[in-house]
Amino acid sequence: MAHRLSQIATRTGDDGTTGLGDGSRVPKDHLRVQAMGDVDELNSTLGVLLCEPLPDQVRKLLVDIQHELFNLGGELSIPGYALLKDEAVLSLDAALAEHNAALPRLQEFILPGGTRSAALAHVGRTVARRAERTVIALVNTEPDAVRAAPRLYLNRLSDLLFVLARVLNRANLDGLGGDDVYWHSTRMQASPG
Repeated sequence: MAHRLSQIATRTGDDGTTGLGDGSRVPKDHLRVQAMGDVDELNSTLGVLLCEPLPDQVRKLLVDIQHELFNLGGELSIPGYALLKDEAVLSLDAALAEHNAALPRLQEFILPGGTRSAALAHVGRTVARRAERTVIALVNTEPDAVRAAPRLYLNRLSDLLFVLARVLNRANLDGLGGDDVYWHSTRMQASPG
């Protein structure tokens, strides 16, 4: 990753290929490129979430995650290169345990909604799941394509974003928070007893 972009419109991708960090070229619909795009979209989604009022601790955590996602994208862009550290996964585990411990136990399924910040965290969660599926698809076609850390990181991150959505619904920074939005199953309501 020694080269920095000095020209954005290179026109080298006009033939439907794109360059990877190691200089090789692959089709733009290659699973590796799709995984890179999904991780980039996830990072951008967190950028939108960071535009919202957030508790300071959550804001710092999300900024740290953005940097790790950039590392993850860099690793995906250079086949055989390790950039995302195993400690990044452990950091998500710790954040997940800390934030989940402060929440009431779930009794029902919840809908993605509530406050705007919580809804955006749910969008991030779904993008993280898609990125994880794409990385898994890449590994299924090329077993040595990606180390375990990126897959584990995306799995933990989607869980953490679910938990953070619940945290943000309770943060009440915009006067609208308070609780999760619970799913009401008409089938469950109609069943006796």
